[in-house]
This record gives sequence, structure tokens and C-alpha cells, in this order.
Amino acid sequence: MTIYDQRDPRFRALIHPNAQLHQIGEGFEWAEGPVWFPAAQMLLFSDIPAHRMMRWTAETGCSIFREDSGYSNGNTRDPQGRLVTCHHGLRAVTRTEHDGTLTTLASHAGGKRLNSPNDVVVRRDGSIWFTDPTYGILSDLEGYKATPEQPGSHVWRMGPEGGEARAVITDFTQPNGLCFSPDETLLYVAESGSSHDAAVPPVIRVFDVVGDSVANGRDFATIDAGLPDGIRCDDRGNIWSSAADGVHVFAPEGTLLGKILVPQVVSNLCFGGPRGNRLFITATTGLYMLAVDAAAA
Repeated sequence: MTIYDQRDPRFRALIHPNAQLHQIGEGFEWAEGPVWFPAAQMLLFSDIPAHRMMRWTAETGCSIFREDSGYSNGNTRDPQGRLVTCHHGLRAVTRTEHDGTLTTLASHAGGKRLNSPNDVVVRRDGSIWFTDPTYGILSDLEGYKATPEQPGSHVWRMGPEGGEARAVITDFTQPNGLCFSPDETLLYVAESGSSHDAAVPPVIRVFDVVGDSVANGRDFATIDAGLPDGIRCDDRGNIWSSAADGVHVFAPEGTLLGKILVPQVVSNLCFGGPRGNRLFITATTGLYMLAVDAAAA
């Protein structure tokens, strides 16, 4: 039976007490960046140090989707159903076209190479927002060790067809996962800088979306086990965050509703499945699935 840690009665409306946490894949080096493709009933995710992307379907289980992935990390879909990917190795954001070819959307800003794009979301207007911490250039494990060219680790925005990216948030130590509220008036961003500096608080911050930028940044929630990495928003505005002990679920006002305890450190998550009510969790060397009473925003 799945182990839950309920902190607020509202948590009961989001989970099934008797639902089983299924491990549906194992043996990865560091699983990350899950994204669900409804048309193909397929989950794609990254195995970063192994330099590959994986595929999961209910019929075939796990298989290799792409070798030589450029040390891919975060993935998402755009409004046209195309795969958008952050790459540590390429230090770029790419889009996989419907014919399988790759289009580079961003690799430089201000004439300098990006650090190592980490996670990405696409708004309904097609604009692409991504985080650019230095994790992929700190060593040769998840990319290629290099000296940063950017003055900091920023959150960037660019148009639907890429082009020059513009920094919209510049005061993070290591920005990581990000997501929009259901109405896209709020942008949530995970601060994972405590991975290398204990003085950095393990918080999720929230910003008001104002046109093509953001304002009024403030702390939304603090992770009390490990740090926030990948985050997702459900259709009711709750935030689901990765953590060292599982998945933490926060109400729209920031209250911790409860935790889904997972036996490995969680890196990321997404909603999917035939009815959209399956939670897919990438956790260190494993891939997990759980039925929930929530769906993607």
C-alpha cells in the first residue's frame, strides 16, 4: 500500500488511500524530465548521466527513445504536440519536429553560451520559459565541465520559434523546475541552490505574470526534506513538488497538504495516462506510477 503523510484534510480529495505505488521502470542512472504524450499514450523521460532518453508505454514498458541525447534533462510539450527539451550537454533548448528532426531554439544569450538549460514550460501562446542553472557544467557527469559564460543562473523567456532569449528572473542561485498556474497568471520556480550551498533556502517561489515578464516574486513554500527539483501544477491550482522523501503537495495558498512517500529521492513528476489521472514520478534510478484524483493544469 502507498504510504501517505497527510497534513491537511484537503489532501484526501487528491489521493486514493488504497492506490498502489507501482515501480514501472528501474536501472537508470538519474531519471528526470517526464512528459506525457496523449496522442501516443507514451511517457518520455531523460536518463541524464546515461546520455539517453527513455520511452514508457503500458504495452511495452521501458525502451530507449533516443541515444546521444545531448544529456537531456527537462522536457515538455508545446501547443502543437511537439517535444521541447533542455540539454545539459548541448547547453541548448531544442524542439523535436513531427518528422523527428531537431530544431535548436536557444543556445546563446547576449552572445554567450547558456549554462545548462534544466527545465522548460510552454505557455498557451507558445512562448517558451526555461531555467538555466550550472549543474550540467559543474562536472562531466551530466554534461561537460566548463566555466559559465552567463553572469548568473537565470529564468529565460523566448518566443514560440526561439530566437534571442530574454532573462525574466535573475536573482536565483540555481533555478530548477517551473510551472504555470491553470490560468497562467502565476509562475512557480523551484530554488535548488541548497544542493551546493546550505545557506540557500529550499523554497518554491511564485511570481505574478505581467505580459511577457513577471513581477512581485515571493516565497510560496519551503521543502522540509531535501530540496525542490521538478514541480507541476494540477487543474485545481495545487503544486506538486519533488523532494528527498517523495512528492509534496501544496494548496494554492502554500499550505502543505500532504506527502506521497517514495523509496527513492524524487527528481521530477508529471500527470498522464489515458484519463490524465496517473502521476508519473522519476526518482533516482526508478520510474513510478500512482493513481491520483488530480490531473494536469
